[in-house]
Amino acid sequence: MLLVLGACGAGSSGDPAREGSKTSNTADISEGVQPDGAAVKLLPQSYKDRGEMTVAMDLHYPPTTFLADDNSTPIGLNPDMARLIAKKLGLKLRFENTAFDTIIPGLDGGRYDFTATTMAPSPERLKVLDMIDYFNGGISVAVSAGNPLKISNDEMCGRSIAVTKGSNAQLKHLPNVSEWTCVSKGKPAINGVTLPNIQEALTQLSSKRVDGVFYDTVSLVWADQQQPNTFTILTPQVDTRSDHIVAIGLKKGSPLTPALQKAVQSVLDSPEYRKSLANWGLEAGAITEAKLN
Repeated sequence: MLLVLGACGAGSSGDPAREGSKTSNTADISEGVQPDGAAVKLLPQSYKDRGEMTVAMDLHYPPTTFLADDNSTPIGLNPDMARLIAKKLGLKLRFENTAFDTIIPGLDGGRYDFTATTMAPSPERLKVLDMIDYFNGGISVAVSAGNPLKISNDEMCGRSIAVTKGSNAQLKHLPNVSEWTCVSKGKPAINGVTLPNIQEALTQLSSKRVDGVFYDTVSLVWADQQQPNTFTILTPQVDTRSDHIVAIGLKKGSPLTPALQKAVQSVLDSPEYRKSLANWGLEAGAITEAKLN
């Protein structure tokens, strides 16, 4: 099984969820969206004068942040969010494709106005960034197509479940789930099988060398779309007793923060937010509050 996953010829308007290849569909989900007056009112005059804002993204992580088949149009949940935010503020948007580890220095140095790149609001990042919640990534379990072993999120005891080396799934989440769903109830622990990457994990699932794969929901959904009918993703997402929130980031104390938070909330309240999630198979990650961390 060959899958292209990240870490973690359509027209320019219309419904991005329409039939057709998602990787060739460059429709702008923000087409026709009107500015939110309350958000615009909070916008610093310098941005109103400029009429544009810059978003930094590492465009190599499908299905949240990547380039279309034309190799130039940013697509995915995060570009959708950025376009909608800009429209809510009545501004044009300029994308900057940059390596993930250079984004925070770029925000701090004023090269970019904000980022929407599946970045979690960790304590270290919050020392230098204002971060506004917009999505809950979550973890899911993939099993063989049709789930012949009748595995569930609460019934993986004694099963061989693949995790990727060095991931939070391996180091934290699977051991915790094993403890409270299995060991604490006198059942066999989940047998975590550590593999180097998600491609190898899904290959071993396909050949029945493992019973399931415990990994980021967004990547499993994308893999399912690329290889339909190969495996089944269990629903709902796994309750890890912790959240997997990702957030918009901008320089700490930025005068743009109040307007951006209001714009993000307006997006979360909009039908376009749900359309984008549905288009990328990420409905389970919807949230309702643009919380400022």
